[in-house]
Amino acid sequence: MEQQKEIKLSEKDRAFREFALNGNMWSVIFKVCLPLAIFQMVNHLFAILDTMMASHISAQAVSTVAYLSQLQLMVSAIGTGLAAGSCIKISEAYGAGDFDLVKRRISSLIAICFSMGLAVIACLPFAPVLLRVTGTPEAFVAIGSRYFIISLLATVFSFFNNVYIAIERSRGKSRRIMFLNMGIMILKLSLTAIFVYGMKSDITMIAVATLCSQFVLFLIAIRNLSRKNEVFGFAFSYITMKKDVVSPMIHLSVPVIIEKIAFAMGKTVINSMSKNYGELTVGALGISNNIDGIVTNAQNGFQDGGAAIISQNLGGGRRARALEAFRKLLVINVIIGFVGWVLINVFIEPVTFLFANSTQGFNEGFQQTIIHVLRYDSFGSCVPLGINCAVMALLFGFGKTKLTLLINFCRVFVFRIPVLWALQNFTNLGSESVGIVMAVSNICVAIMSSITAWIVIRKMQKEEKAS
Repeated sequence: MEQQKEIKLSEKDRAFREFALNGNMWSVIFKVCLPLAIFQMVNHLFAILDTMMASHISAQAVSTVAYLSQLQLMVSAIGTGLAAGSCIKISEAYGAGDFDLVKRRISSLIAICFSMGLAVIACLPFAPVLLRVTGTPEAFVAIGSRYFIISLLATVFSFFNNVYIAIERSRGKSRRIMFLNMGIMILKLSLTAIFVYGMKSDITMIAVATLCSQFVLFLIAIRNLSRKNEVFGFAFSYITMKKDVVSPMIHLSVPVIIEKIAFAMGKTVINSMSKNYGELTVGALGISNNIDGIVTNAQNGFQDGGAAIISQNLGGGRRARALEAFRKLLVINVIIGFVGWVLINVFIEPVTFLFANSTQGFNEGFQQTIIHVLRYDSFGSCVPLGINCAVMALLFGFGKTKLTLLINFCRVFVFRIPVLWALQNFTNLGSESVGIVMAVSNICVAIMSSITAWIVIRKMQKEEKAS
């Protein structure tokens, strides 16, 4: 085992910690969150272009990708959930000035990701069986089995990449995250364009493009985390499974992992139910989610950065300042949501026209299906989910991940699936039902999360007065 050496905090990291704990909160939020929001939004725009390339192959191809992507998200939820939960405790230790604990948690977290990656690789030969067990339509299995296997392999690298991004977010390196990931997405998009337009390939090569881009980011992550003597670097000698180091990360991460798996599973159920209106409705719902995602992913960027800010200030003993960050995040996300909703509905015709074109010609029926779903979906997503994102930042920052699990579980399994079942069995509505159910579930979850935030804040204020 390598001998531990004295770790050091760089001057940039020291300056950022001081800024996060004492700087103007508006400035802190925009410095940390705006690059993340831009990255999330641009990243999603690239994902939309990726979907458009799939639609160039055929409408069935885009429906297959939309369906299998939810299954792949169920697996990647393990890594993203672990990164999200662990980032909270890393940020908290950073805010508290316990730099030895920061390094131990980072090194141990990477070791855990390595174990998870091996487990996923062991499951690759059984991918077609998994698809059938989850109720995947046989047409999608035939087209997408190889796509799914390669996507799972890319997910193994994404485990490490998500942890790396979470670590950089903890130290306020939002601009690095933005430029690095935009470069990776440009690479992914370029490869996809070559495979689809140049080589006339099927959707399998779209997954290959994802694998290549994730591998490049993995190599960059290894390089940037290899500084053994720095606080935010990996070292074998700092790997430990001691309870005080690992348990807090696992304790917060498990509810997040369950939440993300359940949410992806719920969306898979929705996709499966949506095929009752025809396979193209699955693709229309996926495209609608993608268009709304331009707005909601920007809000997610403020959520991710906001959670790190809140946890840092909590670790530094500045609870009132952490609550101030939440209030400002709420204002920002509501404004983003309203502006986004207006723009989506103004440009709904030309945007959806792009998705209804393929090598087989323009499909007007597919475009109208997308529009019917999108009008309801955007109404219930843009502003309500902006409110929910701000609340999630508050709950994540304060380590209330069991509450985030409850809220997002209800979002899918109380407010979404039962509502769609009722619409299918008691109304004569067509494909617009999937748009209506998205609106209903997102509005209901915004109400639920708002009530939860009010209860949590009130409880905190009472505890602060009592102390």
